[in-house]
Amino acid sequence: MPSPRTPQGHREPAPPRAAAGGKPGAKQRDAFFDNAKYLAIVLVAVAHSWEPLKGDSRILEAMYTVVYSFHMPAFIIISGYFSRSFAMRSDQLKRLITGVVVPYVVFETAYSLFKRYFDHSPGQDISLLDPWYLTWFLCALFIWRMTTPIWKMVRWPLPLALGIAMLASASPEIGDDLDLQRVLQFLPFFVLGLCMKPEHFKLVRRRSMRIVSVPVVAAALVVGWWAVPRMNTSWFYHRDAAQDMAAPWWSGPVMILALFGCSLLLTACFFAWVPGRRMWFTALGAGTLYGYLLHGFLIKGGDFWGWFDHAWMERPLGEIFVSVLAAAVVTLLCTAPVRRVFRFAMEPTMDWAFKRDAAEVARGREKNDKKNETGVREREKVSA
Repeated sequence: MPSPRTPQGHREPAPPRAAAGGKPGAKQRDAFFDNAKYLAIVLVAVAHSWEPLKGDSRILEAMYTVVYSFHMPAFIIISGYFSRSFAMRSDQLKRLITGVVVPYVVFETAYSLFKRYFDHSPGQDISLLDPWYLTWFLCALFIWRMTTPIWKMVRWPLPLALGIAMLASASPEIGDDLDLQRVLQFLPFFVLGLCMKPEHFKLVRRRSMRIVSVPVVAAALVVGWWAVPRMNTSWFYHRDAAQDMAAPWWSGPVMILALFGCSLLLTACFFAWVPGRRMWFTALGAGTLYGYLLHGFLIKGGDFWGWFDHAWMERPLGEIFVSVLAAAVVTLLCTAPVRRVFRFAMEPTMDWAFKRDAAEVARGREKNDKKNETGVREREKVSA
């Protein structure tokens, strides 16, 4: 889902000519990935707003399953793509702690307290080993990124990741600790992102792919509508083993492969329609982690307080209203003012918690020595 500060800063080389208001040769963010992240987080929020309403609408349930089949894979692939340079350098580990671990601790605690007091659930424990609701993604991202050097070292990383996901789907004894089922079953998408190159994204963004994606998505909606009464939606969450869903063990590996193929196809269709130029929402792509973690309080709060219980919301106009409202709210949560308010929890500096790197200290001393030498020479020239 939203990738917090990526190791390489999520920046691509800019064209030789200066960008608007910038300097020649400066680096700028790649608009395509920011656009993709923003559009994906909108789909996440909209799909979450459908959860309390979809039970009485077969069409909404079909749309829900189609969106759920690719919105998280898209986020995870992008997260893997921007983790390619992760090599466990000290600066990268610091960013991983401040951009992933700290938000996980803060929001896992906040969500648990929110449920305990606003849903009147005194038994809701605060446990960092059992992620609740949205925080599983941060836990998963930490584990995936820490294993990045291994995936870059092995000969066949994607088949190996798929094999691990298939075994996990048939292993109920894994349990709920750290939401490992999701970590392992979504793992192939992260590893796929690690293996991808810029030309792969260019390949799916061709005009021919945009044309082909229209009938593909239409067919997916038809299949989703057909599958509503015949398939357990929990398969799309990747949080349970097959046996936990009252299915035979062998169906887990089969569904992992089938859903991986379907998710990959629909993710490619999604990327095909993501604009590559700067749009009005491009800058919001840098704040998707904020939108992701904050919108859950409104969705769960609405569920706790009965906002979705009104009969008119279960009608088509009500469902459209809820969808538009969810998209607008998550857009607002990605804006710069909201990011400034909550940066203390999601992107803390925390220099006080880390030792200064020896190489960084040496570079600072060398820089100061050069400044002092330059100052001395200038004073000597003035004196002369």
